[in-house]
Amino acid sequence: MYKLIKTICEFAGRLLSLLIPAGLPELCRAATAHIYTGYLRHSFARIGDDCVIAYKATNLRGLDCVSIGEGTQIGRGIQLTAWKDLTETKNSKTEILIGNNCNIRDNCNITAAVSIRIGNNLLTGTNVLITDNSHGTTDHAMTDIHPQHRPLTSKGPVVIGNNVWLGNNVCIMPGVTVGDGAIVGANSVVTHDIPPHSVAAGIPAHIIKQMQ
Repeated sequence: MYKLIKTICEFAGRLLSLLIPAGLPELCRAATAHIYTGYLRHSFARIGDDCVIAYKATNLRGLDCVSIGEGTQIGRGIQLTAWKDLTETKNSKTEILIGNNCNIRDNCNITAAVSIRIGNNLLTGTNVLITDNSHGTTDHAMTDIHPQHRPLTSKGPVVIGNNVWLGNNVCIMPGVTVGDGAIVGANSVVTHDIPPHSVAAGIPAHIIKQMQ
């Protein structure tokens, strides 16, 4: 029975390949992404020309604090959250600024309580976290509160320079600056500044090569 079902399914697949051009699904995804971007455009502080956000985002909050430059591509499952009303420093201007020609791939999470500034030409892998905040502090009284109800705190803004490459599953933590041209290896957790034109990896990330 299993072999029969497998044979029928494979035959159906071959038949569909004759009826539907190979590039049509990709064309449909691209068209859907442009429609979705147009639908979201008015919610952002700014979206530059040729910017595309793939359908469908997982979580979008505070988009009036988010600006995206020209030619930036954002993959599926993105989380873009600017928590301007949930911080201890409500008088600060919460912002997420993403530069030109960035490629932010599927299932990335960019979340700001204060400020995240990303330069031009960022390339990420999938499942990257960039955050300037955490839920509360680590004192005993705070840990008696449901994590979701703790006020957001920040150790400082995040700055990512131009031409940076972040591998799959990288976490950029609060208060960190990643310099121009830096490369961060997959699965790394960045807790301290990364100098320009260097390669970093590990948990916590450390410099493994300085490019001349």
